[in-house]
Amino acid sequence: MEIRNADPGAVQYGNFMNYYQFNSASERVKLLPDKDIWLPAALDLEERPYLVLDVGCNCGVFTQMLHGYLEQCLQRPVHILGVDIDERLILRAKEANTCPEKISYECVDVLDGSDFETVLSYLDGRQRLKFDAICCYSITMWIHLNHHDAGLRLFLRKLSHLAELLVVEPQPWKCYQTAERRLKKAGEVFPLFLQLKWRSDVEQQIDSYLERALDRRKLFESTPTKWQRRICFFR
Repeated sequence: MEIRNADPGAVQYGNFMNYYQFNSASERVKLLPDKDIWLPAALDLEERPYLVLDVGCNCGVFTQMLHGYLEQCLQRPVHILGVDIDERLILRAKEANTCPEKISYECVDVLDGSDFETVLSYLDGRQRLKFDAICCYSITMWIHLNHHDAGLRLFLRKLSHLAELLVVEPQPWKCYQTAERRLKKAGEVFPLFLQLKWRSDVEQQIDSYLERALDRRKLFESTPTKWQRRICFFR
């Protein structure tokens, strides 16, 4: 759904056209941990490329910065597949891609089975069963608002099964309230908003689900961003 109004922040899926004008990609990179979190010494045995899936990559600004950071940090080739639900953002990402031999972009809704085949094909083409890391920066709220608690759990479960390391930057409940208010002013609503069970404690619920249901262990939690979001790393 495209919301036509004067407020660029009133979007249904988080597909902001000007995202990096108000959320600095370089500031996010500064919060990322060192090599031992991304690739423990016990796993640093092969020289194969480090594979990353960046879910909700927007127009690719952060994806490219992440690529540069990881290649310097890990001292090995890094290949990234960036996916986003918005075709316009993916087109912009492809046009601005400075490293197409290592960074790819595709329009994918990860909860759509046929769309997700694109992700599985990317792994198949590299004879890999999993990504070394899957990154979900500031996207869990949009999955939650559009697909309910069960949809968010499915999202986390689906990606967890394909990730050695799962990186999640969940939005706190205050962000949900802001998103609902802005969309309502634009004449729309999130139909599932009032039905959500994971609410004021949504960040703790996500942590608990990843650790208890999906048997992951939190290795690192960043200091809060200016939006009071923490980047969490689960292996």
